[in-house]
Amino acid sequence: MLIRTDETADIDTPTGTMRVYIARPAREGRFPAVILYSEIYQVTAPIERLAAMIAGQGYLVAIPEVYHEYEPAGRVLAYDKPGTDRGNELKYTKPVAAFDSDTAALYDWLLKHNACNGQVGAFGVCLGGHLAYRAALHSGIKAAACFYATDIHSASLGAGKSDDSLARAADIRGEIMMVWGRSDPHVPYEGRRRIRDALEQAGTALEWHEVDGQHAFLRDGAPRFDAALFLQAMNWTNALFQRALR
Repeated sequence: MLIRTDETADIDTPTGTMRVYIARPAREGRFPAVILYSEIYQVTAPIERLAAMIAGQGYLVAIPEVYHEYEPAGRVLAYDKPGTDRGNELKYTKPVAAFDSDTAALYDWLLKHNACNGQVGAFGVCLGGHLAYRAALHSGIKAAACFYATDIHSASLGAGKSDDSLARAADIRGEIMMVWGRSDPHVPYEGRRRIRDALEQAGTALEWHEVDGQHAFLRDGAPRFDAALFLQAMNWTNALFQRALR
């Protein structure tokens, strides 16, 4: 399916204006929407290509700038030490409530978009994997695909490094898919067990995958990129969204 990637929007949130990047099918129509949450680096080229992959399956994909309160619109952090340090600093500066209010504002905006059919899911990697999980706490999100989500097991997202993500697992009403690399140093075995136990005890509609991969194995062009796992992950994702959003 041909797509277009030339659309942006600056939308109002309780904590300021947030730029959103859109990838969607080029033909006219109304499609399920997917909020794509980025890594700590914001909307990098690999994130844009990931959005294009999802949009090409027939989805309206919206990528918010997760640090819009702290960086000017359009700012992309580099995949280097200064960029990593800044991204991690902001991850623990922004209040969790502000991440959540961004999701609520974007969800409401998507429902009014002329290419959205009213069904909304979420997808995220790294920090974005945690934000996709938190998006699943929103009653309107029908499905969330969360890849190597950081800070869930340690409850350390946001200002004060204290979040309630696992404590609220029972609030998830849609389907959730969690995908992990077993060689990921950011989420060790014990952390993955803690997350799965909480989701199982909450009775969530859960799909769980652990693969022989590292952190950020979806990021193309990077040393840890695994092309075979990328294709497998996209198949899992498309099956989830086809099942839950169509």
